[in-house]
Amino acid sequence: MDRGDQAFRAPDNRAHWPEMTYGGAVSFLRRRYARDLAGVDVAVWGVPYDASVTYRPGCRLGPRAIRAASVQLAELNAFPFGFDLFEALSVVDYGDAYVDPHHPATVVADIEAQAAEILATGARLLSLGGDHFVAYPLLRAHAAKHGPLALVQVDAHGDLWPDDPGRMDHGTMMGRAIREGIVDAAKSTQVGIRTFHDTTEGLQVLTAPWIHREGIGAAIEAVRARAGDAPVYLSFDIDGLDPAFAPGTGTPVPGGLASWQALEFVRGLAGLNLVGMDLVEVSPPFDHAEITAIAAAHLAHDWLCLIALAAGAAPRPVGRL
Repeated sequence: MDRGDQAFRAPDNRAHWPEMTYGGAVSFLRRRYARDLAGVDVAVWGVPYDASVTYRPGCRLGPRAIRAASVQLAELNAFPFGFDLFEALSVVDYGDAYVDPHHPATVVADIEAQAAEILATGARLLSLGGDHFVAYPLLRAHAAKHGPLALVQVDAHGDLWPDDPGRMDHGTMMGRAIREGIVDAAKSTQVGIRTFHDTTEGLQVLTAPWIHREGIGAAIEAVRARAGDAPVYLSFDIDGLDPAFAPGTGTPVPGGLASWQALEFVRGLAGLNLVGMDLVEVSPPFDHAEITAIAAAHLAHDWLCLIALAAGAAPRPVGRL
């Protein structure tokens, strides 16, 4: 009977059948767990590492929480797009990266190598963290494939504080990525920033107060104009949202984006050359009623919908949008 436990019973990557939202094997959007990436468009991958945090820990548990929060999104056609994204895309849950926190010197190389192996198959990578430092090896792997990246970083923090070789710090790695040529600052934008840095490293910085005054549409326009046709990597730190909408994170800062603004922003990236995404810093021990994990799951889901649009999915919107 084609009901339940699609994560390990589905016959192929596009199968879609009824599940109890409160039961069954959990995977991201109920996708099949698979390591065979032949013909796969997107691999969803957990990176459960949080030894680089500077305040509250717990985001090593983020991938599990985001997967669990995604199950209700697997029931219906995608809002506001109106399509079943799995008719357009072959998506699998690739499981989690193996990261050895007891040998921290191996972490960057291990994540980068595993990501590169996935990308070499032709699949895009949607990564669920983990603290924001995991974006650094992910950026390295994507840049090795696509060249210097147009980074779109949604975050309360610029992650541009002083760095030193070998430092494992979720607040310094974006500056390192720019200096190494992985990220093209002239094409890149930070969104939702509300902490002070002495430098922008050449990035376009759209602070949260500016976005609240000018509107999310102005932010989308600025990001699109700067990125152009460059390969765009979206790095979404959930603390880009205001703590009212995402309390379950390690370094919350008041004054951030509302969940509706964040969703509108991600949807506004449609048509750009989107090559990868990470969604990081969800810390379930500090969450309430799963609202942070639910927001994260919706943001990752909507990025997948943009990839489906690029693959030819036809929107069927209902109501005034």
